[in-house]
Amino acid sequence: MPKLLIVTTVASTLKAFLLPYARHFRALGWHVDALARGASSEPECLKAFDACHEAAFTRRPWQLKNLRAMNQSLRDLVSREGYDIVHVHTPVASFVTRMALRKLKGRKRPRVVYTAHGFHFFRGGHRLKNLLYFALEQRAAHWTDYLIVINQEDYDAAFAHALVPPNRLALLPGIGLDLALWNRTSVNAAGKNDIRQELGLAPSDKIFLMVAEFNPGKRHRDALEALAIAGRKDLHLAFAGRGPLEEAVRERAATLGLLPQVHFLGQRSDVPALMLASLATVLPSEREGLNRSVMESIALGVPVLGADARGIRDLVTTPSRGALFPVGKPAALAADMLMMATDPPAERPTPDPRWDVKELLRAHERIYSLLLKERG
Repeated sequence: MPKLLIVTTVASTLKAFLLPYARHFRALGWHVDALARGASSEPECLKAFDACHEAAFTRRPWQLKNLRAMNQSLRDLVSREGYDIVHVHTPVASFVTRMALRKLKGRKRPRVVYTAHGFHFFRGGHRLKNLLYFALEQRAAHWTDYLIVINQEDYDAAFAHALVPPNRLALLPGIGLDLALWNRTSVNAAGKNDIRQELGLAPSDKIFLMVAEFNPGKRHRDALEALAIAGRKDLHLAFAGRGPLEEAVRERAATLGLLPQVHFLGQRSDVPALMLASLATVLPSEREGLNRSVMESIALGVPVLGADARGIRDLVTTPSRGALFPVGKPAALAADMLMMATDPPAERPTPDPRWDVKELLRAHERIYSLLLKERG
């Protein structure tokens, strides 16, 4: 029975994205464990995985404490359990785990797969930060048996800098959507009317939706500025999500006199209905890995107004899928919002079949099979 360990920094990543992988490989007869902070206290994780192990990861690498002890603990776990493959996700957990396992030799050393959900170095990023993050990725690549990237810019960078050999590099479109669920026929259409009533919208009002954590890289303020520039009272903007900048964005909306048109929805479980109630989704981010909310919106037939940034331009590739505007240019977003309000695309966007989670699971089977043969 092959043994697989899936590693993320926090359990919420497992819950949001990786449970289908645990279920799939367990159904194939694999033993599949998880390692993340908080994994052992999440009922969904406990049900999906054979075992859930704890690690004192943090999303802020400078806050990592007792790194030497953590490295030893990781090595002890992997040696004791005898995993054939360790698949790491998210930057901090991925680097720390690969660093810890580099000293394992022979049969104790598993094959290590790293899925980069967007390198922290990127075109247009801060030069010194790019140099630092690239150096870290270059170093950790020596401890990586297979690298998966999820957008073209990262693939080009990994290939150009030979982070891994070409036959150890794959470009896959994210971690997949269940396209049987993410489509207009599978979502309760009546829900969009409930949304409009909840927000107090008039029949002629048009709403744009942004689904993102309130953090600096998502650039929520650009969406606010665009709404102000557009200058139409019938246009509304809804923010779904939480985060450290939420209150600052709310204060900016008040300063701009936009509070009657801006809706702070918090964390929502009805994102499909929110999308169907919207004229388009909006995402002004400066960078993404491969943005899931953009994929979900397109899968539901709702166009996207997105920044021309990594991980967004890979998805908004046709006029029916929406439009791209330069990062940090609210006036350009405002123009796209006005165009969408007056002349929306004649065709509904459609997803790429390769986004389907079933396709991604098959791709992972092929990668794992290759590594298992090498392991012998």
